[in-house]
Amino acid sequence: MKIIAFTGMPASGKSEAVQLAKDKGIPVIRMGDLVWEETKRQGKPLDDKNVGSVATSIRKEYGMDIWAKRTVEKIHSLKKSLHLVIDGVRNMEEIEYFKKELGLDFFVIAIDAPDELRRKRAITRGRTDDSKDLKDLEERDKREIHWGLQKVIMDADIIIQNNGSLDQFQKQVLTVLNNL
Repeated sequence: MKIIAFTGMPASGKSEAVQLAKDKGIPVIRMGDLVWEETKRQGKPLDDKNVGSVATSIRKEYGMDIWAKRTVEKIHSLKKSLHLVIDGVRNMEEIEYFKKELGLDFFVIAIDAPDELRRKRAITRGRTDDSKDLKDLEERDKREIHWGLQKVIMDADIIIQNNGSLDQFQKQVLTVLNNL
């Protein structure tokens, strides 16, 4: 099984890249969905502060790789596939766990976009866990950097720049997916 893990700062373009993989028929597991499920289980509304707080507190309680462990459990419940995409890797402990449990045919693709562009996208895309406040968006960035996201991005096998048109970005992603 070939596993592709997408990573990147919030609103960098990961969801668009993941949708392209889905459109190619590649099964996708979004790690954020697991955090959303836990947030709902705790009876909290799905907003940036609650989702971030739950993600952090569960990491503190169970270790930095807890979301990877829960993701692997979900992967084992799926039908076997030749390829799989994991959306939302946030730290090196998760990557190490994935490689240990799922094998070495594991590629990390980072999506990189300028801060100003990412924040503009986050404000306009209207996702449940996105804030409309610039200060909150900056706090989210800091939180994810604290988890180790910048190291994951820097150590990625492939980095795709997302600073042009949507069409250009889609072509870059499809080229990478087809080559893998």
